[in-house]
Amino acid sequence: MTEFHHREVLSAPATKLEGDARPEPGKITVLPAGSGRAQTQTVLAAGGEVVELSDDTRGLIYTSYRNIEPLFEALDSYPGIGWVQLPYAGIDAYAKRLAPYAERGLVVTSAKGAYAQPVAEHALALTLAAQRSLVLRSRATKWGPSLGRSLYGNHVVILGAGGIASELLSLLRPFDVTTTVVRRSAAPLEGADRTVTSDEFDAVLPEADVVVLAAASTAETYHLINAERLHAMKPTSVLVNIGRGPLVDTEALDAALNAEEIYGAALDVTDPEPLPEGHPLWSNDRCLITPHSADTPEMTLPLLLRRIDDNVRGFLSTGEFVGLADPVKGY
Repeated sequence: MTEFHHREVLSAPATKLEGDARPEPGKITVLPAGSGRAQTQTVLAAGGEVVELSDDTRGLIYTSYRNIEPLFEALDSYPGIGWVQLPYAGIDAYAKRLAPYAERGLVVTSAKGAYAQPVAEHALALTLAAQRSLVLRSRATKWGPSLGRSLYGNHVVILGAGGIASELLSLLRPFDVTTTVVRRSAAPLEGADRTVTSDEFDAVLPEADVVVLAAASTAETYHLINAERLHAMKPTSVLVNIGRGPLVDTEALDAALNAEEIYGAALDVTDPEPLPEGHPLWSNDRCLITPHSADTPEMTLPLLLRRIDDNVRGFLSTGEFVGLADPVKGY
């Protein structure tokens, strides 16, 4: 099992590239063409020179998660590009194809860590909504039964030790919960009551009242939450996914909810995504789904611009980068 690391804390120390690993400062292009007016202004404010894509281009600010072909066309056509800034925390849309470039020395930075605060806030909101049966109540047309669970005093297991986990631990503190963070390393995460390695996940899962997924999507985390693990969870527990949809076996989750193997689920991400109209999870009173809206563009753009500013300055002068990504690992 891989490390459940998703995003670095925004305030974490930047990573400095020494010697030959540091890209030669140069001109910066914003792609796809015609996009990213705010990103362009940020590059200029940080002291960069924005140019059309050409042999002079040494850095790329990429603004699209879905239209990724221009990125690879640029890297193939202009081998002098030494650094790429990606727009989101997760890099799974690019990782497999970016890996060969990274192995040859391309520096890749993402927004990991930059969006931790709004995503952690959404995770807390989803947790409370799932425990308080708010999906059922929002659909009610009559008084109905009194249902719900309290977060106070719960055991919360968080898969991931990045920025979301750190922010969520802070938000959970007033609820007097016990927290366990699952990651590759057993090194303690500040704010967690316990940190365990990923091979102990199956041991802590049955103890959890709340399981929060804040992990990257990789081959090793695919369907991490499957029928067997859902069966191992408490019937009073809730599952919250603000990481990536493929971490959860969607059909197994639907079956577990129908069988009342867990109390509820709250998902900001699904597999497939978007979840098709008519899928049974949409009408399941134990499942709340939000449309990948934990960090909306209005929330994230200022945070992304701050990341771009930091990394343009690093690219042009200091050699220090925040949010270094590893396409070979997938995050």
